[in-house]
Amino acid sequence: MKNLITSIQEMKIFLLLWITQSFSGLGSAMTSYALVIWSYSQKGSALMTALLMVSSYAPYVVFSIFAGALSDRWNKKATMLICDSVAALTTVVMLALLGGGCLEIWHLYVINAVNGLMNTVQQPASEVATTRVLPKKYYQKVGGLKYVSGSLNSVMTPILATAVLGLGGMEAVVVFDLFTFAMAFVTLAFVIRIPENQEEGRAGEKLLTSARRGIAYLKKEQGIFHLILFLSAINLVASVYSAAFPAMILSREGGSEQVLGLVNTVIGLTTFAGSILASFMRAPKSRARVICNCLLFSMSTENVLLALGRSPFVWCLGGFLGWIAIPLMSTNLDAILRLHVPEDMQGRVYSVRNSLQFFTIPVGYFLGGFLVDQVFEPIMAARSADSVLVRLFGSGKGSGAAFLFFVLAFAGIGVCLYFRRDSRIWKY
Repeated sequence: MKNLITSIQEMKIFLLLWITQSFSGLGSAMTSYALVIWSYSQKGSALMTALLMVSSYAPYVVFSIFAGALSDRWNKKATMLICDSVAALTTVVMLALLGGGCLEIWHLYVINAVNGLMNTVQQPASEVATTRVLPKKYYQKVGGLKYVSGSLNSVMTPILATAVLGLGGMEAVVVFDLFTFAMAFVTLAFVIRIPENQEEGRAGEKLLTSARRGIAYLKKEQGIFHLILFLSAINLVASVYSAAFPAMILSREGGSEQVLGLVNTVIGLTTFAGSILASFMRAPKSRARVICNCLLFSMSTENVLLALGRSPFVWCLGGFLGWIAIPLMSTNLDAILRLHVPEDMQGRVYSVRNSLQFFTIPVGYFLGGFLVDQVFEPIMAARSADSVLVRLFGSGKGSGAAFLFFVLAFAGIGVCLYFRRDSRIWKY
């Protein structure tokens, strides 16, 4: 108990920042969840719904390589406050369009693109701010705590979003989102102090020169570079999965909005449990081995069960097996970056990491939506009732997405086995 109290005192600034930002994240996640359901109900297209995430990630990927260079030069607190304010303003615009009955899906694409751009600049500033307010000995714990908040949001998002949608409609969800933003904004602006370097706010080196320094660092640190490439390949597979997931659950026999919420809740509870375990586990001898093994286990279980399962129980079991080890993977990856990248380079390196590691996400979302609508669903629709594919994956809408999950299982396993042979990542 004494150690716990000491840890809380040493981490109190981070904990306050983490709690309020996580609360704001819950509001944003509820809005995103409600919009996915709204867009799919409007268009019935996996591709149209997937483009919501494409529009969010595209500016994030394109501009991330420069965002970290800007972040290293700008005041971290001011950067976070401005980016949050612009994102909140877009939410207000969406609320006005919704209230006027003229909200169209293309409006959401534009709004998501602006939010993605703000997140591009805010994310490296937030990472550096965390490093500055947190003692080094807690770096592994912070990775676990971040996953705790993410998993709790995953648990609460479908429950609260469904409840608020039922009681007050989409407008009520958006109002709750704005309330959580206000709480986080006031706390960051008036309560939390983030140490700043004297060099921040000055002109400093040119933007392109600063970005090149981040690239040069990764060229020198080949182990970190290859870990980023590994996660980039995994993100491609995972984002195809994310695009196909709601289309399958909402369309498949036995699926519905309530079942989608149930499976997402199980995934959230699973990542919460995994986060607690990751927060208290000792540092492993090889963090890279943990990362590889966790992803291999995840890829070889969940996708197969989602593909072959015909009931919410099997889909929930797949969600549990697929996500239980992910927090442990994430905490070790986070610790590698914080421990091995110098603090004055972290903004640059994180931004280059974001461009390299996450550029496959919009590609994967687009590819997933396209493959479901244009390839796998037509393939399954053309099968006879006694074909092997129909016996494995069923028939009707959603069976094509199930077939795609089966293909994704082998793609994910192949990526993990390939990078397990990469000797450059084993130094960590």
